[in-house]
Amino acid sequence: MPLQLSRDFPQSSYNAAPASAIVAPMQSIISVAGLSKTYATGLNALKDINLEIRAGEIFALLGPNGAGKTTLIGTICGIVNPSAGHVRVAGHDIVRDYRASRSLIGLVPQELTTDAFETVWDTVSFSRGLFGKAPNPAHIEKILKELSLWPKKGSMIRTLSGGMKRRVMIAKALSHEPQILFLDEPTAGVDVELRRDMWQVVRALRASGVTIILTTHYIDEAEEMADRIGVISKGELILVEDKTVLMKKLGRKQLSLQLQQPLTAVPASLAAFNLALSAGGSELTYTYDSHVERAGIATLLKALDEAGVAFKDLQTTQSSLEDIFVNLVKVG
Repeated sequence: MPLQLSRDFPQSSYNAAPASAIVAPMQSIISVAGLSKTYATGLNALKDINLEIRAGEIFALLGPNGAGKTTLIGTICGIVNPSAGHVRVAGHDIVRDYRASRSLIGLVPQELTTDAFETVWDTVSFSRGLFGKAPNPAHIEKILKELSLWPKKGSMIRTLSGGMKRRVMIAKALSHEPQILFLDEPTAGVDVELRRDMWQVVRALRASGVTIILTTHYIDEAEEMADRIGVISKGELILVEDKTVLMKKLGRKQLSLQLQQPLTAVPASLAAFNLALSAGGSELTYTYDSHVERAGIATLLKALDEAGVAFKDLQTTQSSLEDIFVNLVKVG
């Protein structure tokens, strides 16, 4: 049976931090400068990373396996020691002010690292105590209800489904009321319906004032949820851009024309349009940058008419974020 979100969760009053401590929207809450990490093996996992994360945004970090996503998250969270550069979280240096910076962060790792024989209530309450927070049963109850875990509060972790266990990991990360939540592959291995439920959880957290940084292999996840997107490849941050701007700048559009009569080759008079012939000569495809004016299409259609090429249908498509990502990584 699919998980259902609490009806009031999107209007949650979850208190990420005292109002005086929350960074104003659009200001940087995480600042990364000249960050590099070289392991003892010689692996250069991060190379001079510079990044600003805005308060209250959903930032998606994309990259292939081994690109450096988890190392970057681990370094910002104070788990991995940097080789060079520095990171500040709400103004706190992650090395000099470790306790202050770490208390602002909640981390949901890829691995389900919970005690199988603990109850949901106990494991979430214990996580709060690890940060030196006084017991607050009302806050724990609130989180569990908002994550649809309240009916399972007395259940041992080992009895839960994979999706429920991931929700427990989020509850643990939120137990100490952080301003920032890192989600490392939050929906890995869960079904499509549960993934969409998790998207609702993430959006509701953002609406409550929590800054979300997620890594994902699911391009549609970033396309659906993120405000901004960063692409990392071979330890280098090769692009950071608003999602809509990125797709407008790097997306391509295609005009596909279904021909009335198949062609054996593209007429020489149409060579300037760089058309591709497919479907046994029954389809012509015109690829162009998304910023090109529609006048270009009008010129093509006129040229087709003059060349005696008739078509019975046409349609336009635009590159998805996945297409853009693949091209960026290939170049990077």
